[in-house]
Amino acid sequence: MDVIDRKILAELQADGRLTVTELAAKIGLSLSPCHRRLRELERSGVITGYRALVDPASVGLGFQALVFVTMRQEDRDTLLAFEAAVAKIPNVLQAQRLFGDPDYLLRVVTTDLDAYASLEDESLAALPGVQRLTSTLVMKQIVTDRPLPT
Repeated sequence: MDVIDRKILAELQADGRLTVTELAAKIGLSLSPCHRRLRELERSGVITGYRALVDPASVGLGFQALVFVTMRQEDRDTLLAFEAAVAKIPNVLQAQRLFGDPDYLLRVVTTDLDAYASLEDESLAALPGVQRLTSTLVMKQIVTDRPLPT
């Protein structure tokens, strides 16, 4: 990873819809070397994909909660079952395993408080190995989907 690769990453994080021609011009590289570097960043897994960023509220998902999960048991099979099950819940935007207590942090979106309560009661509380769920409601988003520093 050199300075040019970092420039490519910075430009694509700012605008993932750039054509290779536009990208090459922005970083001061000719088309072929830029294209080769871009493909290598994709092939090696540095660039993991491209997507549109969607405002949750504009699609009716304006309610967000952070859910701290404490596990009843932490054996390998239970943790793997929990992680597989939580990955199947579309309202869970992020799931992170933590050191210490609590064991997991989930970022969840729903339409409103009632929808969240149903999701917690019917899905989250029923996940394998869950002892306790502690929810904190998101009042306001300050920083979202910030590009990684390059």
